[in-house]
Amino acid sequence: MTTVYLALGANVGDTRGNIEQAIKLLGESLSDIRSAPIYQSKAVGYTDQPNFLNTAVSGQTDLEPLALLTAIKQVEQQVGRTKTFRWGPREIDIDIIFYGNQILETEQLTLPHPAFRDRDFVLKPLTDLNPELIDPISAQTVSQLLAVLGSNHKSIISAVDQKA
Repeated sequence: MTTVYLALGANVGDTRGNIEQAIKLLGESLSDIRSAPIYQSKAVGYTDQPNFLNTAVSGQTDLEPLALLTAIKQVEQQVGRTKTFRWGPREIDIDIIFYGNQILETEQLTLPHPAFRDRDFVLKPLTDLNPELIDPISAQTVSQLLAVLGSNHKSIISAVDQKA
C-alpha cells in the first residue's frame, strides 16, 4: 500500500456536497482516508468565476499511479464534472499531489503535482494533514513551502470549517 495525498476543489453547484461525495467515492480506491479542513479560495488562472472550496485528503492505495488517475477521473465524472476550459469552473477537480515519494513524468501524469508548491489552497490543507510531509523534489516539508510562499500565490480567503 502506498500513501497518497490528493487535492480537491469545486466552485460549481453544491460545492461542499460535491467534495463530500467525491471523498466518499474515493473510498473505493483508498483506505484510511483522512480529510483536511475546507477552505474558500479565489480562483487562480482564469479569475472571472466563483470562489472555490478546497481541501486535501490522504489515504492508502494499492493502485499504481496511472490506475489511480483513471479511478479519480471516474470519481470526477460520477460527481458530475463537465469539461470546460483550462482553469475554468468545475463541479469537482481532484489532483494527485503525492504518490508516496515517487517522482514520475509521463504524458498523462506528473508526480509530485507540478504546481502544488505555488498554491496555498493546496499547501495549507496538506500542512493540516501532515506538516512534516516532504516534497521529494525540493526536500522541503509542505509547512516550509507554505511558510515561504509569496503573497502573489496566496488565494485562501477563509477556513470554512474543520472537516469535510
